[in-house]
Amino acid sequence: MSYQSEAKLEEKLMSQLVDMGYQKIIIEDEEALHSNFRKIVNRRNIERLNGVELSDKEFERLLLMINGKSIFESAKILRDKHVLTRDDNTKVYIELFDIVKWCKNEFQISNQITMKGKYENRYDVTILINGLPVVQIELKGISISPRQAMQQIVDYKNDAGNGYTNSLMCFMQLFIV
Repeated sequence: MSYQSEAKLEEKLMSQLVDMGYQKIIIEDEEALHSNFRKIVNRRNIERLNGVELSDKEFERLLLMINGKSIFESAKILRDKHVLTRDDNTKVYIELFDIVKWCKNEFQISNQITMKGKYENRYDVTILINGLPVVQIELKGISISPRQAMQQIVDYKNDAGNGYTNSLMCFMQLFIV
């Protein structure tokens, strides 16, 4: 087996996922992650929202409802509908995932998402469903121990200021090395 750099492995994996129907998107940081998620929430819930996209304050309220949960709580949030109070005090049910017609969800991939906490964490490949990051793939070349990649994931998760606890990264459900 010939040596392949991490960058080459990442490129090949991204290409394979695109061939399988994933949409490749560029998400460089937390702001871009929120923007992508907001766009998808608005599009997927347009009928429930009566054609009126979420305002900045409404989107902030949605983020407050769903962020900062444990992995178990986050998994439950993915399956539920969420009652959001609109700015005009009406209630609307927001759906994050379509659990009945799962193939109608939007599947995306991004690489090198950078989240800043105590340290700067850069995720090799991330799979997103409806704009929520749910799978992290950590790639290492043949010369690096899988244990080192697993430790890197643990370090990311334990970085108190990172997105695993404060952002949409808390929706990570599966880690692949």
